[in-house]
Parts: sequence; structure tokens; C-alpha cells
Amino acid sequence: MVKPYTEIVEENVKTRTFSETVDAKDLVWHRDRNDRQVTVVEGTGWMIQYDNQLPKLIEVGKPFFISAGEYHRLHKGNGSLKLKIKEMI
Repeated sequence: MVKPYTEIVEENVKTRTFSETVDAKDLVWHRDRNDRQVTVVEGTGWMIQYDNQLPKLIEVGKPFFISAGEYHRLHKGNGSLKLKIKEMI
């Protein structure tokens, strides 16, 4: 499966960019192996949805946390989305 983002990795920080042309059906439910601290660098109207919860707006400069093994997905917003992801290993 082709990833719906491009990624640059520098030490333990990943910069992921989801293009404004990403197909919403490619933003699938998934889980990660490690805890992650995520900060939005750019993007408006994008949302994160955790299992059994309603989607929540994510905003530039406001970090959010994803626990290891927790199902989650993104909901497409306006324009591209750029995230800084720090994995807690």
C-alpha cells in the first residue's frame, strides 16, 4: 500500500506532509507501535479521530498525543497538512 503522505526523518522526529490532493479514503484507521507526540506545523480544518470518539479539530502549534496501540485516523481539512511527530521509544 502506498502511504498517503511524504515523510522526512531527522533523528527521532518525523515531518509528515499530507497533500491537499490526498484522497480521503486513503486516511484509514490504524494504530502505531509507539506513543507519539504530534504537533501541527501547518494545515486548517483537519481532524484526528480516536476509536469510539468523535473527530477533534487539530490546530497549528497545539500538540496532541497518540498512545501506542490506539486506533485513530485523520479527517481531511483544507489545504495540505504538515505534522512533526516525535516517537516515544
